[in-house]
Amino acid sequence: MAKRRISYRTPACSMVVALLWAAVVFAADTGDVPFTLQRAIEIAIANNTLIREAIENQKAAIAGRKSAVADFLPKASATYSYTGLKETPYMKTGGVERVIGDKDQYHWDVTLSQPLFTGFALSTKYKMAKLGIDIKIAEKEQAVLDVVKQVKAAYFNILLTKKFLLVADEAVRQLKSHVSDAEKFYEQGMIPYNDLLKSKVALADATQNRVRSESNVEMAISAFNTLLQIDLNRKTDVEDILDITPCAYDLGSLIKEAMENRPELKGLRLAIENSDHAVRLARSSYYPQVALVGRYEQNGHNPEATENDFGNWHNSSITAQATWIFFEWGKTRADVGKYRRQKRSLAEKLKRIEDSIKLEVKNAFLDLKVAEKNIQTAKESLAQAKENWRITNLQYQQQMTTSSEVLDARTFSNQTETNYYSALYGYMISLAELERAAGRR
Repeated sequence: MAKRRISYRTPACSMVVALLWAAVVFAADTGDVPFTLQRAIEIAIANNTLIREAIENQKAAIAGRKSAVADFLPKASATYSYTGLKETPYMKTGGVERVIGDKDQYHWDVTLSQPLFTGFALSTKYKMAKLGIDIKIAEKEQAVLDVVKQVKAAYFNILLTKKFLLVADEAVRQLKSHVSDAEKFYEQGMIPYNDLLKSKVALADATQNRVRSESNVEMAISAFNTLLQIDLNRKTDVEDILDITPCAYDLGSLIKEAMENRPELKGLRLAIENSDHAVRLARSSYYPQVALVGRYEQNGHNPEATENDFGNWHNSSITAQATWIFFEWGKTRADVGKYRRQKRSLAEKLKRIEDSIKLEVKNAFLDLKVAEKNIQTAKESLAQAKENWRITNLQYQQQMTTSSEVLDARTFSNQTETNYYSALYGYMISLAELERAAGRR
């Protein structure tokens, strides 16, 4: 069934909804219902392991942000200890020994610690965690674009191999008819035996080519099934797309779109921004760390630490604590220098990737133009080749030409038909390449 090219953008919905939708639709499928390109893309997005991996990485980044938020909040801890002394502790005053503690000492405490100032380390870690989520989102989008392009290519490859199979079927059918004519002519003594042999050899070659074409269709379907994460051996069918709408693309606009939309560039820009935060985090070691610590403790000679004959058995305290490491043999300076160098490295990588993407877009744009022109040329050649085959075959049936001419005409017809379908579906694959290069789904 002929179908016009449609937009392949998926609805903006959560991945959970997409998974449920795909499960319901796929469950309703039977082997006789062909896939549309749109539905194949949506199922692949829901099921593909590359995208699932990216989703899990995104969830890990979200958990990292929650961890960074927790660092702002007070931390509670508890300690319990027992100390058994060999001798009873005492002290001497004027030569007189006085017991000052128990041989068995039990202690427990509960501590609450609230960071007050960390040299901007906590706030910087939180910003880095937020950027980490954005980076993982970009990586997931990149995975989606890759999968969409792969599904389109696999989909069109099925259509192309099926067309090649049709061409092979037609060649076998027509050569069988030709061999039948050649046998009649030979029996009547109108052609030599070697002409009949040429026809039979050509039929054998065509039969072998059909077997290869049939195998190519099965391999193309298996590759498509793998992308959709369905049974490898399922006899999947896809809806044909015969009509194309030529696209009036502007190269400058496409390059600009790619610079704005490509997930690789988004991820690198976020990584450069993250490097600034990494520098600031390293510089936090220049500052003192200030915290407020509250503690409640009990000390005694029984396991509950509620009995103490030598002092108060419980106490509480609140402490403002500042720690400043002011000398580490240049470690902080080295860390700062490391992250600054990494930022410069990322900036250079960004320039390189930008240039590479511009070239990728231009190559895809030119390939699409070539494919578009080839369709019309191949279509005209196909009509001429079919007419040449028809005339030559009629001439042979009237013994006005040789078997060699018929076989040449058949070969020429096969090749031009193959060229036409290669140009047609090559255009669709080139369009998928250009859309991926521009950062479109």
